[in-house]
Amino acid sequence: MSTAVPVESVAPARGVSEKFKAFKSLVLLEHSVFALPFAFTAALSAMFRASRTVHWLQLLLITLAMVGARTFAMAANRIIDREFDARNPRTAKRELVTGRLSVRTAWIGAVLALGLFLGAAAALNTLTLALAPLAVIPLVIYPYGKRFTNIPHALLALAQAIGPIGAWIGVTGRWSWTAVVLGLAVGIWIGGFDLIFALQDVETDREQGLGSVPARWGIRTALIGARCAHAVTTGLFIWFGVLAGGGVFWWLGVAVVAGAFIYEHSLLHPDDLSRLNRAFFTVNGFVGIALFCFALLDLVTRGLRA
Repeated sequence: MSTAVPVESVAPARGVSEKFKAFKSLVLLEHSVFALPFAFTAALSAMFRASRTVHWLQLLLITLAMVGARTFAMAANRIIDREFDARNPRTAKRELVTGRLSVRTAWIGAVLALGLFLGAAAALNTLTLALAPLAVIPLVIYPYGKRFTNIPHALLALAQAIGPIGAWIGVTGRWSWTAVVLGLAVGIWIGGFDLIFALQDVETDREQGLGSVPARWGIRTALIGARCAHAVTTGLFIWFGVLAGGGVFWWLGVAVVAGAFIYEHSLLHPDDLSRLNRAFFTVNGFVGIALFCFALLDLVTRGLRA
């Protein structure tokens, strides 16, 4: 049995403005920085291959689709996991636990976000709309993953891999194995740093009977897994560069990202996780933004027009 965690009750959010702020905090909207840059990389690469011209409406719709899908996924995760969150000191102050936000309001936000995703997908093209419901499935399954598997990180990787693939299809209306390589790179990258994130909850997960790599096989194994995942990610970025005909700035970006991965893992040791937040939030936020900037510079110097 897990140890009960004292829950601090707070006044419920009143009015649309307060509820929106509480919902925004619940889903950590700012964390879209991790995946959105790769959707842009896929979309702009597809536009470059098709016409060497940026189609701004498509880019806007892809942005709305990505934000909608991620917001739905995070809201569903928080709703599904709220009882476990209440017993975890790290998550006991989340809005659904303290009562700052009601489950009903969270569901309303989740449904609106899902509607935004499906609406943006429909506005892009027929294939994107047809595949959109399939993309929702891993978003819903992932929160339940820790209940029946010790590798829920793989489900998160699958969910995140869909973003770049969907962005490419949103531009072209066609399947692309080049986009699949980029999607796998992003999914395995995020799955790898989810192994790092899970290190915060090893004891709590064990107490509650929840599965994760560090809870089942230990911190050292999780760190080795994260290093392997990021090595594979680097290899897939190289493969994508070859398939997409990347220029000098793409290769420079891959080198910078590889260096960031090396730095990230130098911060972590099985006996010292004091720099975990720097490794998880700072470095991984940098990776997405940095590689997108290099990808954009590469595409522009090779002839991408606004």
